[in-house]
Amino acid sequence: MNQRSQAEVVAQVTDRNAKLDIARRFQIAIAARDWSAMRALLADDAHWTLPGDNMISGTANGADAVVDRARQITSYGLNFELQHILVGRDNVALSLHNTARQGERVLDEYLATVCQFKDNRIAALETFLSDIDGMNAFFI
Repeated sequence: MNQRSQAEVVAQVTDRNAKLDIARRFQIAIAARDWSAMRALLADDAHWTLPGDNMISGTANGADAVVDRARQITSYGLNFELQHILVGRDNVALSLHNTARQGERVLDEYLATVCQFKDNRIAALETFLSDIDGMNAFFI
């Protein structure tokens, strides 16, 4: 059995708590449309990948492009309901329920956005969706 020192355990818990805090602040920033707070959480070379074939799909490369992507998403009037923050060994995932209405178009999807970290900043985001066809129909 692998024996870890108390210092190693404390460092691991501290690191996990820091990642949880950063992920939570990212979700709060996007929901509040607080772009400067969001930008402060991102590594300069951060990227965000979304599935689908629509206006917000693909990869936004660089922290400013990630913020621009968030602005574009929120311009559609999305409501972001945080359901859970899920913790892995190295990464954190935000489990969300997003809803919005644009005329006759309705968005009602569940998603997970996985946050990867570098130097206490978000280095990469990858979003997984429950309804890619619905997303494609909404973000036109």
